[in-house]
Amino acid sequence: MKALTRMLAPAALAAAALLVSGPSLAQDKKPNITILATGGTIAGAAATGTQSGYSSGAVGIDTMIAAVPGIEKLATIKGEQVSSVGSQDMSFDILLKVAKRCNELLASPGVDGIVITHGTDTLEESAFFLNLVVKSDKPVVMVGSMRPSTAVSADGPLNLYNAVGVARDPNARGRGVLVLMNDWIHGAHSLTKTSTTAVQTFMSPLRGLVGTAAYGNNDFYNNPPWKHTTGSEFDVTGVTALPRVDIVFAYVDMPADAIDAAVANGAKGIVIAGVGNGNMNKASVDAAERAVKKGVVVVRSSRVATGSVGRNIELDDDKLGFIASDELNPQKSRILLALALLKPHDPAALQKLFYTY
Repeated sequence: MKALTRMLAPAALAAAALLVSGPSLAQDKKPNITILATGGTIAGAAATGTQSGYSSGAVGIDTMIAAVPGIEKLATIKGEQVSSVGSQDMSFDILLKVAKRCNELLASPGVDGIVITHGTDTLEESAFFLNLVVKSDKPVVMVGSMRPSTAVSADGPLNLYNAVGVARDPNARGRGVLVLMNDWIHGAHSLTKTSTTAVQTFMSPLRGLVGTAAYGNNDFYNNPPWKHTTGSEFDVTGVTALPRVDIVFAYVDMPADAIDAAVANGAKGIVIAGVGNGNMNKASVDAAERAVKKGVVVVRSSRVATGSVGRNIELDDDKLGFIASDELNPQKSRILLALALLKPHDPAALQKLFYTY
């Protein structure tokens, strides 16, 4: 632990030099913020400060908090370690645990907001999931980093500082689950990871940022219009598992095997990461139509980075029984469909969900 603390020291000192101005939000009493840690690169550690490889989730939440100078001036902070995984190993089991813990904490008048540390690989999926099932208007802010805690110029300490700064801010209330990365505040509906390694990897290309953060001070200028949190119909109070939903990637000369295999292996829903406006070749369209006739819900999304998938544009969705994903990318379409399948919905109701959330 002493060796790890020594490795964290350069990042901590660098962050301290930047935090001299402090937050300007006036208050008589510090808000109470709980940080739920799940692992990821922000809790990663490596043998040196200049190597690419590292172990995700190696650093505990108490050590992470201690490595951020001045964070205790923002709020009274408590940390809880929910899991210690790289986000490639994030699961619905963990997400259900996080969601239920969020709802427990936020129901208490003694908790003013929550920060969740998370790996970046699946952060957008987890943020969207929580955006649909957290039942509070209090701020919930997810945060990660692209460099491990031991790296030269680690981005995690300042990201965590700013995440607490957002979670304590009354202006963050009612905006749904937010994601703080590299001074930018994103809404859960719109953000996506765009680079494998760049620090400025998260973008919200269709709808733009919710706001920006600067050393604990925030500027909000966008309020996500979709239903979320207290306005959401989804409730995981008694849920212990979610229906299986698979994603099938479309490509040139795509065979029907992957769609047929998903049905055979028990998928209740299939999201097609289609070409262009959610399209696929005839063999795949035929397989998807067969799946619908067997009671499997098929959603057409797109492998393209930006844009929306329109209903009855490339394909006759009414005739084929497909759902168009609108603005949701394949991974977020899967999250919404998995939650929707907890209850019976006719095709029209399912399509409305994709326009609403």
